[in-house]
Amino acid sequence: MSKSQKKKEPVLYGTLPKALTGITGLDEITGGGLPLGRPTLICGEAGCGKTLMSIEFIVRGAVQYNEPGVFVAFEEKSDELAMNVASLGFDLKKLQAENKLKIDHVHIDRSEIEETGEYDLEGLFIRLGYAIDSIGAKRVVLDTLENLFSGLDNQAVLRTELRRLFTWLKEKGVTAIITGERGEGSLTRQGLEEYVSDCVILLDNRVVNQITTRRLRVIKYRGTVHGTNEYPFLIDEDGISVLPVTSLKMANKVSTDRVSTGVSGLDNMLGGKGLYRGGSVLVSGTAGTGKTSLAASFANEACNRKEKCVYFAMEESPNQIIRNIRSIGIDLQKHVDSGLLYFNASRPNLYGLEMHLVAMHKCIKQYKPSVVIIDPITNFINIGSVSEVKNMLVRMIDFLQEEQISVMFTALSLNTIVNEQTDEGVSSLVDAWILVRDIEFNGERNRGLYVMKSRGMKHSNQVREFIITDTGLQLVDVYLGPDGILTGSAREQQMLLERTGEAIRSSAVNRKDREIIRKRKVLEAKIASLHTEFESVEEELNKVYLEEELKKEILNKNREEVMRMRRGETAENKEKTKTSRKK
Repeated sequence: MSKSQKKKEPVLYGTLPKALTGITGLDEITGGGLPLGRPTLICGEAGCGKTLMSIEFIVRGAVQYNEPGVFVAFEEKSDELAMNVASLGFDLKKLQAENKLKIDHVHIDRSEIEETGEYDLEGLFIRLGYAIDSIGAKRVVLDTLENLFSGLDNQAVLRTELRRLFTWLKEKGVTAIITGERGEGSLTRQGLEEYVSDCVILLDNRVVNQITTRRLRVIKYRGTVHGTNEYPFLIDEDGISVLPVTSLKMANKVSTDRVSTGVSGLDNMLGGKGLYRGGSVLVSGTAGTGKTSLAASFANEACNRKEKCVYFAMEESPNQIIRNIRSIGIDLQKHVDSGLLYFNASRPNLYGLEMHLVAMHKCIKQYKPSVVIIDPITNFINIGSVSEVKNMLVRMIDFLQEEQISVMFTALSLNTIVNEQTDEGVSSLVDAWILVRDIEFNGERNRGLYVMKSRGMKHSNQVREFIITDTGLQLVDVYLGPDGILTGSAREQQMLLERTGEAIRSSAVNRKDREIIRKRKVLEAKIASLHTEFESVEEELNKVYLEEELKKEILNKNREEVMRMRRGETAENKEKTKTSRKK
């Protein structure tokens, strides 16, 4: 079976076949797309994106699923429509030339209806049927329905013709979208379309605190389960992106692999191995404590591992961050040039909270990073309440955990109740919380780093002095003096005093060692002298002894000689006597 044939097969959810829209997130919310062979109503006020959603449904069907479509416009002409959607990358003229798309502009003249007094959609059915048959269309869009019935005041005829239209579309077996404008007290102006449609999608474009947010809600969907919440959606150069919030569940896989933070001292405080892969960490502190420096080190370490990183900057431009971080010996520009690091910089008030969530969701899906940094999250307080910001971050963390992406948030701590609530509220969501605070002592302001919590791993409960140097970030042990924790010059002074005391002790020990050596040499000299004297005495004693032995031997010989002479023996007689005795 070919790839195109596989795409043409309807998606079955239970017993209801569905047609994939190809719109990011919408198929997930609807459980597989729009009802196959049935009409769907998309309603909303002007500017909410009805026409764009319907044209994207047609284009995606023709390009991705090999399902040609017919677009019937009652307001815009074919050239105008093609020009409006060209910025999204949709080439309608090319699709028309390939017989994958047919655009038909139908003009309804109210004066003709007033003159004849008749209103009949039979001509539209013939015209639409020909267009469908000419290209074998599987999808149809009617945009917008109000213009079709704008010249009709008879409600009975309107309802009859409206039912005929929906019935005709079902009998034709095409998956249809009908767009309609929002009415007063009802979803549409006529108030009937929503009842005869099998699926109704409401689009909303609301402004809160001068910030516009587009939202989508599936009002009804016959024969299937669907998402019922409001979902923010984004319109950009790639079309429509919807964030399916309800699909995020607490059933994510976890990893036991650890990744370095880029600061060896911090890794040691976290058990010597860093953070869990796919985990989340919050770095909070007052202004100037080094939160962005920690985030940049985390990004740099990820890129050094040849992993992609997306850095969402909410305060500084990418060039500003790169320039500032270069002063501590970290070159982020080389990672940007290699494609491993991508900056997404925007002011929080550019979108609403939900739109920021959609934009970040889409960016992460596109670049597929292993590490994400959001710096800082407290700026979102300017466009939403604490509870709204927390709700947004819950969905972001769930999404990142599902994708096994490690994330680092930075948060600015201020002496206000709102920011403290934000800091503590977010800290309960993350796996690790690192706090960087100012330590003021002896007329100096230094930095101290604490690991407030780190789930699932052994971590240090001690404070470390956090030092930013030309060659990177360092964590050193603080000193406890009589007045408390010593940092900065007070720590250096204490270390100097300790080194001085050590030198003095070492010098004293050296003097004692030298005295001992001198005494040892004197004693050894005395011992050598005594030993020499002993040898001399011993030699004299030995000499006397030998002389006495020699005298004794000579005396014995003389005595024997005297006795022999007394017996009258001579030497010759003595020899003869010995010889005779032997014989």
